[in-house]
Amino acid sequence: MNTPSEVAVSDDFAATLVRWQRLHGRHDLPWQTGDAYGVWVSEIMLQQTQVQTVIGYYGRFMQRFPTLAALAAADEATVMEHWSGLGYYARARNLHRAAREVMTRFGGRFPTTVEDIESLPGIGRSTASAIATFCFGAHAPILDGNVKRVFARVFGIDGFPGTRAVEQRMWGLAHALMPTRDGGVYTQALMDLGATVCTRNRPRCEACPVAARCEARLQGRQRELPSPRPAKLRPQRLRHALLVTTPDAVLLERRPGHGIWGGLLSLPELAAQTLPEALNEAAQWLASHGIAGRAVQTMAPVIHGFTHFELHLVPLRVEADARSAFVADSSLHWQPRADATSAALPAPVRRLLEALDD
Repeated sequence: MNTPSEVAVSDDFAATLVRWQRLHGRHDLPWQTGDAYGVWVSEIMLQQTQVQTVIGYYGRFMQRFPTLAALAAADEATVMEHWSGLGYYARARNLHRAAREVMTRFGGRFPTTVEDIESLPGIGRSTASAIATFCFGAHAPILDGNVKRVFARVFGIDGFPGTRAVEQRMWGLAHALMPTRDGGVYTQALMDLGATVCTRNRPRCEACPVAARCEARLQGRQRELPSPRPAKLRPQRLRHALLVTTPDAVLLERRPGHGIWGGLLSLPELAAQTLPEALNEAAQWLASHGIAGRAVQTMAPVIHGFTHFELHLVPLRVEADARSAFVADSSLHWQPRADATSAALPAPVRRLLEALDD
């Protein structure tokens, strides 16, 4: 297995990709404007999310928050509402925090160096390098998921790229391959190659500009590289939640700004772990909030996978006689059912509410 120091590193690799990108790369993505604010928003959205999904969200987000100042001035609930459906909601909270830090720390001007960009909430080394390279002409290599896949295959690098040792080797390679000229085009070429040609499941080796030197292709190991994450069973977490409805409304609760689903609207959760305890807690909760209605019904659990665990959310359905007023608890409110699924909801709660109207 080659190490970066053993690879025949030259400007030829970068030059090949630069030529390919200019002829075959993507040139019409809505954030390819050189504007640091737009590039930053797109880079955060593209973390863990496909380009085709991001395009629609990006357009709507930028229409509502056309400038960094507009994003910084917005309240968190509004930002979360416009992020709803993209998932990984910590990205939106960090984006909002970072916008406000740019206003206070940098006088409203987006920072220009990798170090200053990386100091903002939610921006890692690779994202900071991409922004600095695309927008400010920095000589800063990136190492996102697409680039890791390209490097693993082209240079035959074994081992899961998420481990520190493999990642460090790839960073060394990234620095060695980064050209002194056309850094932005080369960086976009790596992204485009991984996204459109050297794809995870069905790589199009016949269209790859570096296929002749690709170790994975030469050895028939395209399916093996990059090495997958070591298998690990995700623990299960059980939660009971109240699904309180009237004919025209559903009761939602604003979650705290931190933690899972922070800042989103969700169903009121119960602390009890067993169903009998949850039913008893539900009765007490409803009484304490002045809600009367039909008997509580247990629904089938909604299962949702997170990176480190699998959530089993068990809804306890209550059809309330009428809406109650929550003077002392501003986190609770009745959301009209007609527009409930367009609110800033976690994905499993949205699926649950959509199923109610099927």
